[in-house]
Formats: sequence, structure tokens, C-alpha cells
Amino acid sequence: MYATTSGLAVSGQPGAPARGACGPLRKGVVRDLRDRAGRSPQGLTFPAGDVVVVTGLPGSGKSTLMRRAVPGVRVDSQDTRDRWDTRLARFLPYAVYRPLVRLAHYAGLHRALRAGTGVVVHDCGTQPWVRGWLARSARRRGGTLRLLVLDVSADTALDGQQARGRGVSRYAFLRHRRVTRRLLRSVEQGRLPEGCGSAVLLDRDAADALRRIDFAAE
Repeated sequence: MYATTSGLAVSGQPGAPARGACGPLRKGVVRDLRDRAGRSPQGLTFPAGDVVVVTGLPGSGKSTLMRRAVPGVRVDSQDTRDRWDTRLARFLPYAVYRPLVRLAHYAGLHRALRAGTGVVVHDCGTQPWVRGWLARSARRRGGTLRLLVLDVSADTALDGQQARGRGVSRYAFLRHRRVTRRLLRSVEQGRLPEGCGSAVLLDRDAADALRRIDFAAE
């Protein structure tokens, strides 16, 4: 995978990256796009059949990025909650129907994975079994699990929650923060989670620069 400031050219054979490219993204490679001073790629293209997980703190901009940049199949728990909120929020507190939202989200994720095409998934990372499931599903169809990690400060994430008018409890946020910090430390050291083939690190500027996350034609 070759990432240039304008987008990506996908090549099946190794070769020299084009001018301004950040190089081929191979299995086990970590690509750090943070602190690029506006020179981040505008697009990321992954091999067909891969499963791309977008992860980061609540409020870091995962859903915003996916809605803007993913033209194909995306599975976001926030979309599922929004659909249920439209029907039930006037009558019931979210805690009452939260189990149904989660069930609907995982059912939709299961359908997307069974389709066999590339899919981008929102995952907070606090449920290890979910990432294991995604890795197994990618392998079964000949693809690879990839990580897109949004690295933003806690204050930025809290501001993001406030801007969307919805937040998580202090306990939940601290739990997410611990998990995200641990993941970032591991990825920065080149140690990827089990079953993950590669990772891309994004700060807010790099995430804002992305306009397309897609998959190569089969």
C-alpha cells in the first residue's frame, strides 16, 4: 500500500514509493502519520477483504472520520444507537434499551463480515473478544485485520463528547483511556495485537486530512 499526500496507489508488487509517499504498508508494519504538519495522505486504500478497525478514545472522532471518509461498508455502533434513539429515546432512558442496541450492532457486524468484502469497523477496544472475532473473520476470507488508531488527548476527546452532546461516565472514560494508552504504547513499539497485520497512527490533523478510506478492487 502506497500513501501519498493526495491519496493511495495500490500495487500488488513491491516497488519504490512515489515522491511524497510514506512507503508500502506491509504486514506487521506500523505507519505513523502523526505530526506531519499538513502533509498527511488524503486517502488510505487497503487490500480487498481486509477488516479495518478504527479505534480511539470516546469523542476522538472515530464516527466523524468514518462518516466522512468511508464510501463502502462501515459498521459503527453509534449509527445503531442513533437509529434506536430515534424510536425510543422519547419514552425510555438509554440504559433500558442499551442491550438491544448492542445486540443489533453485533448482528449487523456479523452480516457485514459474512459478505466477505472489505469493511471498516468502529471498535472502542475494551472488549478483547470483539477484536479476536474480527481477526478470525478476516483470516477466514483471506484478508487481514488492520488498525487505525486515533491518538488525541483526553481533553480533546472530552471536548468532542461535549460537541456531540453525548458522553460516557467518568469510570468508562478512564477505562477507555487505560486501554487506549496501552494499545498506543504497544503499537509505537511495533508490537501489534494478536491477529493484527498492520497499524496506522493518526493524530487529529491526520484524521481531518483523510477524505477516503477504501479497498482495492479484487
